[in-house]
Amino acid sequence: MEQNRGKGYVSTMTRLLVVVMLVTSSVVPDVAVSQTRTPRITGTWRAQTPEGPREVVVRPDSSASYGEETVRWRLAADSLYLAFGDEWVGYVIAVKGSELTISGGDLEEPMKLRRIGPPTPLPDGIPVPDPPPANRRPIP
Repeated sequence: MEQNRGKGYVSTMTRLLVVVMLVTSSVVPDVAVSQTRTPRITGTWRAQTPEGPREVVVRPDSSASYGEETVRWRLAADSLYLAFGDEWVGYVIAVKGSELTISGGDLEEPMKLRRIGPPTPLPDGIPVPDPPPANRRPIP
């Protein structure tokens, strides 16, 4: 009797293993692809302002530069967080094709930017800023 029970146990475990493998094989590639996909906001963007055109470079290394400033960024759903010193400032973003709209945070009105190309590398000698302390992380 124990031999039959052992075979049934092995058969059940084999079926369970096959189901787990099938389920994880269909899920794991999606996770791996999403982790290697370049965020939709990376690139060189231009905004038309009253002072003239301004460019913002958003890099996949989590750095963003505008003018002489370089900051760190994080993306969570439809929110973009920029680290200014020890604080994160959150903005709502919408990307449609080559247009990026940013609102909220410290902006008085929404700002529209147009993608004009890929991100340029961070210049030599300019480090990616450290993120704010863990107790000041953005809340998505």
